[in-house]
Amino acid sequence: MRTERTSKGTMAEKNSGVAVIIGAGPAGLTAAYELLERTGYTPIVLEGTDQVGGISRTVNYKGNRIDIGGHRFFSKSDRVMDWWMDMLPMQRTDGKQTITYHRRTTEVGGAEQGPDPDSTDEVMLLRGRKSRIYFSRRFFDYPISLSPDTLKKLGILRSMKIGFSYIRSALFPIRNEKNLEEFFINRFGRELYGTFFKSYTEKVWGVPCNEISAEWGAQRVKGLSISKAILHFARKLFSPATDVSQKNVETSLIEQFLYPKFGPGQMWETVTRKVQERGGQILMQHKVTRIVADASGKIVAVRAVDADGNEIEIKGDLFFSTMPVRSLVRALGDDVPKPIIEIAEGLQYRNFVTVGLLYDHLKVRESDGSPIKDNWIYIQEPDVLVGRLQIFNNWSPYLVADQTKTWVGLEYFCSDKETLWTASDTEMIELAKTEMERIGIAAASDCRDGVVIHVPKTYPAYFGSYDRFDEIRNYVDTFPNLYLLGRNGMHRYNNQDHSMLTAMVAVDNIVEGRTDKANIWEINTEEEYHEEKK
Repeated sequence: MRTERTSKGTMAEKNSGVAVIIGAGPAGLTAAYELLERTGYTPIVLEGTDQVGGISRTVNYKGNRIDIGGHRFFSKSDRVMDWWMDMLPMQRTDGKQTITYHRRTTEVGGAEQGPDPDSTDEVMLLRGRKSRIYFSRRFFDYPISLSPDTLKKLGILRSMKIGFSYIRSALFPIRNEKNLEEFFINRFGRELYGTFFKSYTEKVWGVPCNEISAEWGAQRVKGLSISKAILHFARKLFSPATDVSQKNVETSLIEQFLYPKFGPGQMWETVTRKVQERGGQILMQHKVTRIVADASGKIVAVRAVDADGNEIEIKGDLFFSTMPVRSLVRALGDDVPKPIIEIAEGLQYRNFVTVGLLYDHLKVRESDGSPIKDNWIYIQEPDVLVGRLQIFNNWSPYLVADQTKTWVGLEYFCSDKETLWTASDTEMIELAKTEMERIGIAAASDCRDGVVIHVPKTYPAYFGSYDRFDEIRNYVDTFPNLYLLGRNGMHRYNNQDHSMLTAMVAVDNIVEGRTDKANIWEINTEEEYHEEKK
């Protein structure tokens, strides 16, 4: 069966017509909403799965919700922060909180302002951020700080090695750093890199750090270094953070963040509803198989297969893709030049497996005996495969059905052919329980339930054929009405806010009649993206 959908209107009006959007993640849904708010285009969003949000979705298992990878709602972009709080307002707080932006400083919260999370679902919680590294069966600050507590746990000899190693790197940095290992060594010294960065990073990517492009560090770690970590620690002693936006703080050092009551997926479910209320369409379980261009090089339609195997063709005037670049190039068909196909096929991805375990309690506690308050725990232990833990209770208490239980997510990273990806759910749950017990976090006998979630192509990799990615970019940019957006759409390890900004700037360009797409690709390549640049 084959059907066809076309626009009922004409292109007589400026900025009007049909916009076809591939993917209902943060970038795709932001594009749909912005088009409806600011143009005459009607978006049709094609989502291959049965849930919106992409990797920013929330999975509900027996009333216990899982955040895929953990999503702090924090951005240095005023535009994104405003957008989020327009969708879901910040909760009522015991006292007023100051939110500082470039353009204004406002006070929010207090008894007379903001919704009460206990009586309202559509609300953003204000959460404290606590993440730690678990190394040698002990907790360390994350990012690592050379505080007295850290030095005591490391011991005199190792602390001296770290200090001398850092001084050496500061005095004699590696010139023209080519890979991630050199990036880390220049900022932290070889000894600290080997102690706290190497193991976890190689678990995530599955290859040695010296085979990963330094560009990954430039995007994910940016300006962080030992000196900045020490300065941040010193400032905390005298000036506790009260600024939600924390614009001048390195992303890894933020002290608090906003978070939807029921996890990140709630944000994108809210956006989906608003897109549909304004006339946009969201077609679930529609997997795009072909992108059709005419003789002039303009995209004119996409073909997709629905859950029943029926093929539809949707014609449009603008096209936005957040699908993996490898899949995009395949969908463009046989006319793609052979070198572009070879580069696309050489792009690598890492998959993500979350094992949710429900415990009566954990063995590890805070120093005062209370439950640990960590959002994330980075597992820097070489004798286990798990890379990171999430304590979902600490992201939002509303993620957990029974507040007397502790809901934990164990994160594993792998490729398509690795055992971690092909193992059965029963095997993965047993592995997770065993590893939790081995490193002393929780007893297997205290686990009451478990679930496994597989997420393919979560991390676009900075190795394989990535060093030639600009050739793909230059080729795809020749299609004047095709815009690549978001993490997988641009094969770039974007955070949620960066993915949203790519969509916002793409719509800026459409409104302003700008055909050059360079400003979209510039997002998340600088120390800070200035949204005032238009």
